Amino acid sequence: MKFLFVATFILITGNLLAQDSALLAKQRGELKQALAEADNKIEVRTQRFYDDQKKDGKYDTNGIGQGRYEIKLLRDERREQEIAFIKAHPNYLVSVEALKDAIGYLPDDIRIYDKLFKGLSPAVQKSKEGDSLKRTIDVFMKVCIGAEAPLFTSPDTAGHTVNLKDFRGKYVLLDFWASWCVPCREENPNVVKAYKQFKEKNFTVLGVSLDQANKKDAWVKAIKDDGLVWNHVSDLKFWDNAVAKLYAIHSVPQNFLIDPNGKIVAANLRGEELFKKLQELILH
Repeated sequence: MKFLFVATFILITGNLLAQDSALLAKQRGELKQALAEADNKIEVRTQRFYDDQKKDGKYDTNGIGQGRYEIKLLRDERREQEIAFIKAHPNYLVSVEALKDAIGYLPDDIRIYDKLFKGLSPAVQKSKEGDSLKRTIDVFMKVCIGAEAPLFTSPDTAGHTVNLKDFRGKYVLLDFWASWCVPCREENPNVVKAYKQFKEKNFTVLGVSLDQANKKDAWVKAIKDDGLVWNHVSDLKFWDNAVAKLYAIHSVPQNFLIDPNGKIVAANLRGEELFKKLQELILH
């Protein structure tokens, strides 16, 4: 009887898992269909972006900037469709996958996604996938605009400890980058320009590098070559960088603007956006 019970239990469990798998596959099919047009637009524009760069035969900065911008707009459009799907299917487990994808590595406003998660059915929220996503959202919530910037200590290029708390009383651009990151190096001249313009007005920069232990020389050289004359820290652990984990960094470049009281007041400011925000806050 014992063996019969075990065999029956295994059979029932197997059938339930098969049913769940089939249901999830069906939901994924619906999601794929809902995003098909948006995915096709992104694929076409991305291919044209690569083709244009190859055709020009030179590094076309303007073309790259315009291409990236247009692809971003298409991805934003896709994200809106993804959000609409999630709202329409709060009981779908695949909505967790869709929400995770919408959040991505660099959420625009995590509070929007936190609200979306709370709109899912209790069963979906409490699923294994839902629980994992909730932990991700909680980390992003700790570094959203308006939150107090998490404090940390980290070694500088000479091995001396630098403490974020020591920067209280100033506006600080916490800049995550790496010597190997091409977009980071492209953005560095803008950060240098902002530093020079506002350094006498209660503003500074603190660079956090995601370089590796065997690439310390490359990190130090990049600082010198790019003229980054502010403080720099790194534990040289690549993507395992402790500060990067604390700030939910999954891609670079990224930055956070911290006010004199230690609050995060802006994030991921690039080019003219950085100057406009600093003028708004410092020169008001």
